[in-house]
Amino acid sequence: MTMTGAPVKYGINLPNFGPQIDPKGILAWARTAESAGFDNVLLSDHVVLTEDAHGRSPAPFYECLATLSWLAGQTESIRLGSGVLIGSHRHPAHLAHATATIDRLSGGRLIVGVGVGWTEQAFDVLGVPFRQRGRMTDAMLDTLRAAWSSETYEFVGESGTPRRVHAGPLPLRKPHPPLWIGGNGRAALDRTNALGTGWHPLHPSRQLCIAGSTALDEGKEFVPRIYFLPVDGPVDSPNRPLGYGSIEQILEDIEFLAELGTETIVLDTDPGDQRLRRSTEHDLELVRYAGEVLGM
Repeated sequence: MTMTGAPVKYGINLPNFGPQIDPKGILAWARTAESAGFDNVLLSDHVVLTEDAHGRSPAPFYECLATLSWLAGQTESIRLGSGVLIGSHRHPAHLAHATATIDRLSGGRLIVGVGVGWTEQAFDVLGVPFRQRGRMTDAMLDTLRAAWSSETYEFVGESGTPRRVHAGPLPLRKPHPPLWIGGNGRAALDRTNALGTGWHPLHPSRQLCIAGSTALDEGKEFVPRIYFLPVDGPVDSPNRPLGYGSIEQILEDIEFLAELGTETIVLDTDPGDQRLRRSTEHDLELVRYAGEVLGM
């Protein structure tokens, strides 16, 4: 794992879904995070929003890549990313072309987060075999890296015949955009070491942070997503999630991650239970507050 001793950078998860959000709110989120000093803003992904996902990320759900492209033209410095794309829900050649285009149009600011997905109903709607999602994601990652690194690459089509594909525009970032692998299990760690540049677990426990960060190969980033949900007093529970509690506890959590060599921490203001989610303006107040207390 990369350990540079540099100050920790912070990202923020932008909830691009739910009745609370609209285009004005999405843009306010990104610009508020940029002005507060955040390094990056990440958007979630569902190509189709089936019932099993709708309860956690309700409609309207703004499509990830289209929204990132739109934000690229309305922000200046903040990095823009997916947290995370479902690897097998788009054709690999299309995904390679779209992400390279967004990276080029944004001036090299794209972060590509990829995961295998969990919404079995969506796999059924899209005609993608759920049990093969890991293998298909690995193949997609191979295509991304090939398409991002050369003017042409070879793709074996439906007929079984290799076809030459012209890849331009290539990403601006070299050798390619950061490729963060989502997932909290061993397969995600192995995928990071083999194909990614960073491991991006969702709300990991302290134990998983310790075990996972030490399992990463040299040069791989540990990029956890934790809550930023401060409450008035300390939370006295052995199961307290990282980033939930008094501001003193949250700062202790961040220090814990920094001691593991974490270079970038992504904060999440979404409580998960959508009944507890508040207005966009309340979320933006949390974004500003995070920037202040973390000294960005």
